[in-house]
Amino acid sequence: MSDEAKRQQISKRMRAVKPKDSKAELLLRKTLWQAGYRYRKHFSKLPGTPDVVITKYKIAIFCDGDFWHGRNWERRKLDFKSNKEFWIQKIERNMQRDKEKDDALRKLGWVPLHLWEKDILKEPIQCLESLETLIQSLSN
Repeated sequence: MSDEAKRQQISKRMRAVKPKDSKAELLLRKTLWQAGYRYRKHFSKLPGTPDVVITKYKIAIFCDGDFWHGRNWERRKLDFKSNKEFWIQKIERNMQRDKEKDDALRKLGWVPLHLWEKDILKEPIQCLESLETLIQSLSN
């Protein structure tokens, strides 16, 4: 496969990544709803437009894609075969932006909660339990 064909294939794949309503996000919302939690989705009034917001407890939940937000980053950043400098810079900037929006949320009195996409897809109940643990700690 030529370099141009590879670039076009990668570009097509990247355009298919949905910024909203991913499978993980839909599953998380369904799990939250079934557990009795009411929420707002894509709450643009807060920094970073959290994927799910539970206003009652002032919790902003982000469903982070493992690749885009740098899960296991120290190991994963060694895996890039081409355009390494671009991808490392891009993902590290995403990670920095996550920290910045978390700081902004905390200054407003909100608690950010980041859940990894694969964790949500594999263990949605465990993610729910993490949220419930956070709610209990906030209530004390």
